[in-house]
Amino acid sequence: MSPNKRYTVVVAGCGKRGMHHAAEFFKNPRFQLVGVCDIDQARVDAAAKQFGNPETSLDAASLLKKTRPDIFCFCTLPNLRLEMIRLGVESGVKLIAYEKPIATSTNEALEIMKLVRAANVKTVVSHQHRYGEHYKKVKEIVASGAIGRVHTVYGTATGWMLHMLTHLIEYMRWFNDYAEAEWVVGQASGKGKFADNHPSPDYVAGFIQYSNGVRGIVESGDGAPDVPEVEAWWRKCRIGAQGTEGFAEVLTGGGWRAITRDSKGVISGPGNMDYAHDMPPYIQEMADWLDDPEKVHPCNGERAYKGFEIMMALCRSASQRGKVKLPLGPGEPELEELARALPD
Repeated sequence: MSPNKRYTVVVAGCGKRGMHHAAEFFKNPRFQLVGVCDIDQARVDAAAKQFGNPETSLDAASLLKKTRPDIFCFCTLPNLRLEMIRLGVESGVKLIAYEKPIATSTNEALEIMKLVRAANVKTVVSHQHRYGEHYKKVKEIVASGAIGRVHTVYGTATGWMLHMLTHLIEYMRWFNDYAEAEWVVGQASGKGKFADNHPSPDYVAGFIQYSNGVRGIVESGDGAPDVPEVEAWWRKCRIGAQGTEGFAEVLTGGGWRAITRDSKGVISGPGNMDYAHDMPPYIQEMADWLDDPEKVHPCNGERAYKGFEIMMALCRSASQRGKVKLPLGPGEPELEELARALPD
């Protein structure tokens, strides 16, 4: 595609995240926002007024049929993923952008990947924290070899699983050069958050064995370690890597810090989760990928699927009380199985 082409976009879901996406598509000259959709008329009207009065609808299917966009971006609750993906594929879009987690079960995720692969539709998933300068700094330190041979990657979050765990896993995989996961062992506790619109155990933890010998350690939810340096509990995420000669880690709401072979003590720097900073490159790189198939978006759906698979393997392990090997095949829906396995 010509780098001067404008790609047409429909955004479904006009809540907080939908508006973040719509705003960036609207501002970027590589895109034309041709439609917005939500089940709430007031939200649709407000979005349309803000973004140049594109087509509006309370029904995504009819809006897609009318506008036939290049890109379908949806920011809806997790239980609608497969339905929205199917609508995008059937309407002939080139790229679908959507929120994590990509599904609520392995069966659903496998069906999603089957659909988009068969239709050759590109997918991008909102693991946009990686654009933060503090995240990039940790990746730079780890990749430089300054902490020696990496033996452990880790991530903790006080937010619960379907909100936060694929974020942790994605950045751990990034720091570990996307080595394949071979097996996991997981444990979980608490059933309160299964009633949430991002249904999850209250707490989940586990170990991940990667093919390059690196071990991953994750914790998410009520019981995960506090990050007292960060005030806002939703940003109390800590992701890092330990090596033979030091460590480097990022705090989502509190910068980065490291000890390297040459640092002579702790070094650190600023950084914070910031949609105004992180969303523009996340959106721009969708145009770059559509322009040139070689410029694969770093938040592409194939990577997101690998991270989701690890999360579901942890759930299976907690339910089945044993080591779970990857890749996963279809099986009992993991959240239902886990909810039954956990004590009341």
